[in-house]
Amino acid sequence: MSASVETISVPSPADFHVHLRQGELAQVVTKHVRQGGFSLAYVMPNLKPPITNTEQALLYRAQLQAIDPAVEYLMTLYLSPELTPDEIRKAARAGIVGVKSYPRGVTTNSEGGIESYEAYYPVFAAMEEVGMVLNLHGEVPSSAASNTCVLNAEPAFLPHLRKLHAQFPKLRIVLEHATTRAAVECVKSLGDTVACTITAHHLALTVDDWAGQAWHFCKPVAKYPDDRAALQEVVKEGHPRFFLGSDSAPHPAETKATATPSHACAAGVYTSPILLPLVAHLLESFGALDKLGGFVSANGRGFYGRPVTAGDKQVVLRRASGKVVGIEGYGTGPTHVVPFWAGKEIGWEIVDEREEIS
Repeated sequence: MSASVETISVPSPADFHVHLRQGELAQVVTKHVRQGGFSLAYVMPNLKPPITNTEQALLYRAQLQAIDPAVEYLMTLYLSPELTPDEIRKAARAGIVGVKSYPRGVTTNSEGGIESYEAYYPVFAAMEEVGMVLNLHGEVPSSAASNTCVLNAEPAFLPHLRKLHAQFPKLRIVLEHATTRAAVECVKSLGDTVACTITAHHLALTVDDWAGQAWHFCKPVAKYPDDRAALQEVVKEGHPRFFLGSDSAPHPAETKATATPSHACAAGVYTSPILLPLVAHLLESFGALDKLGGFVSANGRGFYGRPVTAGDKQVVLRRASGKVVGIEGYGTGPTHVVPFWAGKEIGWEIVDEREEIS
């Protein structure tokens, strides 16, 4: 796809990893899924308290639907000791799609995360039986004893992924928000039931971009230039088991921009309001614009069994000149959030449904 292309049509874009929060903040950010060009949101369960059972997931979905009923919300449960095989079967009957695993303490609201996978083997067997997806935050906790920190926590996790896949070969597993060449190569080496999400911001950032810059700080952190290159390469390849999961994670500006001697700044990058134009902009920057439809729609939908159909709505992007992402953000006070890429030019924009493309 050359620079001469002025418009792109993308069928039914789907974000397979997004945080929509709760309460007043959810009222602000949930609407940004569709604003950013997406009609499907795979919703993370790390609320306070986390979503650990079917009733909580259905209530949360109803709350999101009340804010914007035009988006399809696929719901997940938080892997915890309370989760049983019977609850998995109940959740599957109710249309809950996946279970998210967070190692303890590695990201926002993960204090109740897991410490050992073997204890959950009966749960994983039930998930394999009913066709639910296991979503893995692929890091191990930092430890001086094992020389583990945020820069190597993802490669240190990969043996767990290999072991889980070997133990449950029919269980669909998604390694979430990969950031390293090692993770890309690991997923490519495994079977068709293992896939991987990649965020927009990890296609743009390296260590130098977040060191000292709170607005680019997220977990997992962006890594080395070669790691970013590996993410870009697999997108450019069009590998069908790699697809967009934005990990769009809104935090109030007052906590995102500020650290104190006793509290770090919040970890998370917020991309939902500009997501589809941003992904197009980034893919074009490394020669992969022709893979946009697969990366943001067909690949993920295919893995999750929700394929694009002939009647699906097309979202149209057009080339923009001199367009800058606003720095003012959205909401006020404790709901004031500022998107990634604020203050920078972005080369694409969504065409309003009411406009005509001549």
